[in-house]
Amino acid sequence: MCDPAYVGAVLDDGRALQMRGLNETARCDVVVLAVPVARLAQLCQRIAPHLRSGALVLDVGSVKLLPMQVMADHLPDTVHILGTHPLFGPQSAQTGIRNRKIALCPLRGKRTRLVINFLRSLGLEVMLTTPEDHDRDAAMVQGLTHLIAKVLNDFGPLPTRLTTKSFDLLRDAIGMVKDDPPTVLHAIEVANPFSAEVRDAFFEKADALRTQFQAK
Repeated sequence: MCDPAYVGAVLDDGRALQMRGLNETARCDVVVLAVPVARLAQLCQRIAPHLRSGALVLDVGSVKLLPMQVMADHLPDTVHILGTHPLFGPQSAQTGIRNRKIALCPLRGKRTRLVINFLRSLGLEVMLTTPEDHDRDAAMVQGLTHLIAKVLNDFGPLPTRLTTKSFDLLRDAIGMVKDDPPTVLHAIEVANPFSAEVRDAFFEKADALRTQFQAK
C-alpha cells in the first residue's frame, strides 16, 4: 500500500500500518489505483516506468469513461487494464460485501475472468459493462442520489420522530452518501459527462412541478 496521507498511521491493534514507496508498489503483480480522477493521469505517468510486464492495473473510480481513457493513454501496452466500480461504500457495506454489486469494464488483457471468479468468491455480484453505459446509468443512479442528498442535508437536522417509512428510507439513503469526500462528489457530478444532462432534466421537471403547485 502506498498513501502519503497514512504514513505513520496505526491500526486498531496498535501495529503500524505498513507502507511502501510508490515505485515499489507499482512493481506488484496487481496494482489498484484509488485516487481522485483529476490526479489519475499524473499517477499513471509516474508508475508507468515501474510496472511489470503482465501486471494487472485496476481503478476503482465512480466514473469510467475518463479514467479508462487516461489509463489507455499513459500505461504501457504490456499491462492488463480493467476498470472497476464497487457499487457500495463504507456505509452501505457495514454488514459486509456479500451480494453487493461491482461493475467491471475490461479494457486490455486476458485476466478479466480471473478477477470475476475472485470477486464472485467474495459473494459480490459482478456486472460487466462498457464505460459509456456505466457512466450513463451512474449519472442518474449516483448523480441524482448525491444531488438530492446534498440539497436535503443542507436543510439541517431532518425529522426523526414523526416520520413515514418512505422518509426513513430517504434519510437512510442520505446518510450513506452525505459524508463522502468532495472528490467523490466532483467525480460523480463533474467528471461524468452525462451528469449535467440528467441534472438539467431533473431541475426542469422540478420547476414544472413547482409551477403546477403555485397558487394562482
